Amino acid sequence: MSSLRMLLRTLAVAGLSAALIAPSAPVRAEPSVADLTARIERSSAELERIVESYNKLNEEIKTNQASAAGLHARIGPLEVQAAQSRAAVGQIAATAYKTGGLRTAEAVLDPAGGSLVDRLGTLDQLTRHRQQQIDGYTADQRALLDQKTKLDATLAKQAAQSRALTKTKKRIEQDLAELYEMRRAAYGRATEAPVKKPKSAAPPDTSDTPAVSGGAGAAVRYAYGAIGKPYVWGAEGPGGYDCSGLTLAAWRSAGKRLPHNAAMQWNATSRVSRSELRPGDLVFYSGLGHVALYVGSGQVIDAPSAGRNVLKRKMNMMSIAGYGRVR
Repeated sequence: MSSLRMLLRTLAVAGLSAALIAPSAPVRAEPSVADLTARIERSSAELERIVESYNKLNEEIKTNQASAAGLHARIGPLEVQAAQSRAAVGQIAATAYKTGGLRTAEAVLDPAGGSLVDRLGTLDQLTRHRQQQIDGYTADQRALLDQKTKLDATLAKQAAQSRALTKTKKRIEQDLAELYEMRRAAYGRATEAPVKKPKSAAPPDTSDTPAVSGGAGAAVRYAYGAIGKPYVWGAEGPGGYDCSGLTLAAWRSAGKRLPHNAAMQWNATSRVSRSELRPGDLVFYSGLGHVALYVGSGQVIDAPSAGRNVLKRKMNMMSIAGYGRVR
């Protein structure tokens, strides 16, 4: 019995030792390239949404800056006008204080002032003139106060937008750093390799560019010229672009102004159906979070996402929200 107890004790100690040195949880395998690619796609879509919100804030700040400049321009003359009105009313008050007012009874009864009708008419004109001056002063002051109130509200909104812009920029930079790390793990580099351009002496290859006339043609040719350039968030060329920055720049080359935001570009364009699409039209995706330029034959050119280059691809690469024609 003692030898059996000794054996059981030995087995128990061995089992305990094995339990202590065994890993508490199975070792996790490194994520595959396919897993990383799926995560990259999700992160890229979210990052682009944040970039477009940044672009929207930037556009709103530009609008408010223009409004503030206009208000400043109106306030200057109003201040001069209000000062003049204030001086005129001050003169009326000083005169009234010195003379004791118009002395209506004396003015009406004094025979030296001409006939009674003339004297009453003169008195009425004088009273109306002074009342107009007082009313003008009140209106000028009210207009000045109204414009200053609008300016204060505009500047306050602009300050809030600037704070939000700074906060959004920090988040983009953090998310971008994480995205680049995932791309390095999956593909060995953070960004796609730049496309080699022909030497400047060589003529550009335009064989693939469709023949499109007018402003739409200029936009399409610009987009073809941007293929291979990197996605750069918040950029509108010429070295890099984000999605709405590319469509903005393409149509800017045709003399048209689009805002730097996909949703705003949706509002700035006319709706067309899929069957009506023409090269130069815009194709909107993902709840207006992405935009591309249609170039014909069911294809678009777009700046896809961070780490990638501008490319031409089939327009059904993601869920389409609608189509727009630049007015």
